[in-house]
Parts: sequence; C-alpha cells; structure tokens
Amino acid sequence: MEISVALVIVSVAIVLVCWWTCRTLMWIWFKPKMLEGYLRRQGLSGTPYTPLIGDLKKNFSMTMEARSKPIKLTDDVSTRVLPYPVKMLNTHGMTFFTWLGTTPTINIMDPEKIKEVFNNVYDFQKPHTFPLANVIASGLVAYLPTKDNRRMKAACGEIHVILKGIITKRLKAREAGDAPSDDLLGILLESNSGQAKGNEMSIEDVMEECKLFYFAGQETTSVLLVWTMVMLSQHQDWQARAREEVKQVFGDKEPDTEGLNQRKVMTMILYEVLRLYPPLTQMTRAIHKEMKLGDLTLPGGVQISLPTLLVHRDTQLWGSDAAEFKPERFKEGVSKATKGQVSFFPFAWGPRICIGQNFGLLEAKMALSLILQRFSFELSPSYAHAPYIVITLHPQFGAHLILHKI
Repeated sequence: MEISVALVIVSVAIVLVCWWTCRTLMWIWFKPKMLEGYLRRQGLSGTPYTPLIGDLKKNFSMTMEARSKPIKLTDDVSTRVLPYPVKMLNTHGMTFFTWLGTTPTINIMDPEKIKEVFNNVYDFQKPHTFPLANVIASGLVAYLPTKDNRRMKAACGEIHVILKGIITKRLKAREAGDAPSDDLLGILLESNSGQAKGNEMSIEDVMEECKLFYFAGQETTSVLLVWTMVMLSQHQDWQARAREEVKQVFGDKEPDTEGLNQRKVMTMILYEVLRLYPPLTQMTRAIHKEMKLGDLTLPGGVQISLPTLLVHRDTQLWGSDAAEFKPERFKEGVSKATKGQVSFFPFAWGPRICIGQNFGLLEAKMALSLILQRFSFELSPSYAHAPYIVITLHPQFGAHLILHKI
C-alpha cells in the first residue's frame, strides 16, 4: 500500500515536471520561433530570436552608450533617445520586428496603419505585463536597499501624509458645509458620497486617484514646458514673437483662459515642440488574436510599437527639414500640417486620445505666458543637450537657462 502511494506521488511529480518543462520550452523557444517564422513569411524582416532575452541586451547596451555623452543642439536626438530602433530602421526599413524578451515587437510607421491601430481599441490593446515580471519589477526589486529606492520610499511616505491631511481636512469641511465641490478633489468626494454603501471609495482609493491625475498631468506638462523653454532659448526670434503676442493680448495683466485659447503663435510653438520632443517617444499595443493590419496579417502574441519620435521626425512625412524647429508648419492647424495623415500623435489619437490634452496645453500656455511677461531667457554655457527617457523625455543633465528680468 505504501509503495503504491509513493508510486502515485512520484508519478504525479513526474507529470508536473514534464508539464512545467513543456510549458517553459513553449514559452522560451517554440512559440517565439513559430511567431518569427509567421512574420518572416509575411515578408517582414527583423532580428533573429535570442532565447529569453531577445534584443534586450543589445538595446540596453546601445542606450547606455548613447547616454554616455551629450549631443549638439543640431544633432538628431533620435539616435540618442532610441539608438537601437534607429539602427533597425536604417537596416530593415520602416516596418520591421525586434524582440522584447520572448515577444516580437513590430515597428509601424505608416500613417494609415497607425490610424487603424488607434481606431481599433478593442483588438489593439495596451500590453499586460507578464505576472512574474510584474512581481519582480514592482515587488522584489523595490525592496532592494538602493539609493533610489530609499528616496522613493521617503517621497512616497511624505506624499501619503500630505494627501491624507488634505483629504481629511476637506471631508471635515464638507461635513460643516464649507467646502468647494468644483475642483478635482471636490468632484471625487461628491461622486463618492453618492455611491451605495459598500461601494464607496476609501480614503486610500481617493488618494490613489489624486496621485494618478496629478502626476500623469504634471509630468507631461512639465517636460513640455522645459523643452519649450530650451527651444525658445535657442530660437530667440520665436521667443520674441511669443512675448509680443502675450503683451498684445494681456499686457501686464494675468492671463485668462479665453485669451490663452486664442493664442496662435504660442499654439504653433507648443505643437512644434511636441513634434520634436514628444513626452512619450513610443506607444505599444498588444495583439491577442490573428488580426489584419493593412496588407499584413499578424498573429496573436505579438506587440506593435508606434515610435512617436521617429514618425514625428520622418522626412518622408514632414519634409527634408523635419529635424528643424519650424513652428510655422502649424500655421493652419494640425490637419494641414500633417496633410490629413496620422503623423502627429503626442497625446495618442482617436478614441484613446489623452483626456487631459486640452488641459495640459492650457496649463503650458498659462505658465509660458507668465514667464514671458516677466523674463527673457537664453541657454547657459553649461547647458548640455542630452534628451533621455525616464518614463517621459527629459533633459539628462537638466535645462540650464539664464533668465533676465524684463
């Protein structure tokens, strides 16, 4: 009897090991090779699959090398920000595939295909992180006693205390009937109070919503403002034109929403900065079933990369001066500048366009107007041009400017 029980246990263990081995081999080797063969039969070219790591090592190595030194203001920032995709673009053409670990990622730069991806939100979805990778990235790694982790932990604790204090104070004011309800926090709390008991958000949930709205909006607007000031420091003629427009409309008065929405020169400048320095340099979508995309038939299990930065600087779409700062491109609006094509999408496009686009632009116009009313500015001799990605596109060594009070 004991022998038969032991035999069953051993048999089950062997079956589980065989099952796990087959699943692992399928994930690491067989499925990627099948997908690679499928893509090559479609006429797509790309890098050969390297088990497990794909192109991560080569991509990381080229990125680190590119970040090791700044570039000239006249150099193409794409070669510093996205060195590996640029190399693949020069080698394979506009449509190619690389490997994000075990997942093939197809580079799409054709405006018609980009339009189709953005319009079809159900079949082209944002990718989901592999669960184990998610645990490692957001769990185990976060507990390593690195300098960055200690700073992040301290910052998170401070933000938590500040937000909790603000929300608690607002809740008490609401109970006393003395609190505004037309700002973001007021709207959240008002909506939450109308929920059925048991379905309402906790204070922690409200805090998370506040973080999402604030940091997502603040990050993109702040980098837009930084790159705008860098560009206007380099192009003093456009800085003067923007300042003159602000003075004509507002004089020394504080800018208002109505006036900001009518500022044509400033809008042209901001669009051109978003074209040259989009906050998100790439957007990724996942395919979970076989799909048609233009003349391509793509299998489930692949990802699509829409390289915003490369499309925005593509000479075939924007002309031979695509790398130059020329706000006049947008003199007659985005549609005219892009010739009706989806070749400008700093905030995505179509049904999934960023809901904060107009607010972010208005916020940037307000800040820039206030600065232009009070200061002229130029690049400091210590400024080093070094765009790099930290979620969004940042100046690696900061934006050193010299401000002159007007």
